Amino acid sequence: MALSLASTLVLPGGIEIPRLGLGTYRSAPGVETEHAVRTALDLGCRHIDTAALYGNEESVGAALRKSGVARDQVFVTTKLWNDDQGYDTALDALDRSLQRLGMDYVDLYLVHWPMCEHLETTWRAMEDALESGRARAIGVSNFLPQHLKALLEIAVVPPAVDQVEFHPRLQQPDLQTFLAEHDIALEAWAPLMRGRVAAIPEISGIAERLGRTPAQVTLRWILEIGLIAIPKSVHAERIAENVGVYDFELTEADHEVFAGLDTTERIGPDPNVYAW
Repeated sequence: MALSLASTLVLPGGIEIPRLGLGTYRSAPGVETEHAVRTALDLGCRHIDTAALYGNEESVGAALRKSGVARDQVFVTTKLWNDDQGYDTALDALDRSLQRLGMDYVDLYLVHWPMCEHLETTWRAMEDALESGRARAIGVSNFLPQHLKALLEIAVVPPAVDQVEFHPRLQQPDLQTFLAEHDIALEAWAPLMRGRVAAIPEISGIAERLGRTPAQVTLRWILEIGLIAIPKSVHAERIAENVGVYDFELTEADHEVFAGLDTTERIGPDPNVYAW
């Protein structure tokens, strides 16, 4: 399967999102985040994911400016936090995020968690952010099929992306099917289970056979099944490891192994009870 660090998915509206990015969840603002972002950009990564909640948007923007990479060459995502859901508050929150990032627009703006009471007013704000050009694409995070069904009933512009917890132990086949049927891209957060994939013997076995690491074969699997992944790291060697997944392929038997690893185990909160 021909994949490279430049591989993208085309979202509705013709926006291209790089298939592999850098996540910045819990990356400390300042030197730590700036170093991680600069490292990723220096290695050729062109997709950076942040959020208002993370407190590091300013550092992401600073790293991009210092990198010398043109703004229009990097796909930047940020997210609307729960406290700011609602029409006016959502638009105000986007303006604050843009100010912190030092940018006129983000490539993707996501509703961080589904909240039933604010669903319609929040999504109207997201659509207006798209219309105004402050976001090139809009989407959601942590939405399950029932949340998406409610959203699609009121949306004029459907979400382009659903960023969800996805990894070998949580493959969410029903969600995958729903998203594919509605042309919504699945973007995987915690794709490496925050390092725990290394403790799964089946993955370690594949990695050993290929002379790779468990993280690399897991990311390769996610890319080969057509999804987007945003592994998080602040360590240069790990970031390099995560982007070094383009000179090998998995076999059909490897894919069968991965398909059999799903145990519905969550690392993060359950979207049905966290905010909805």
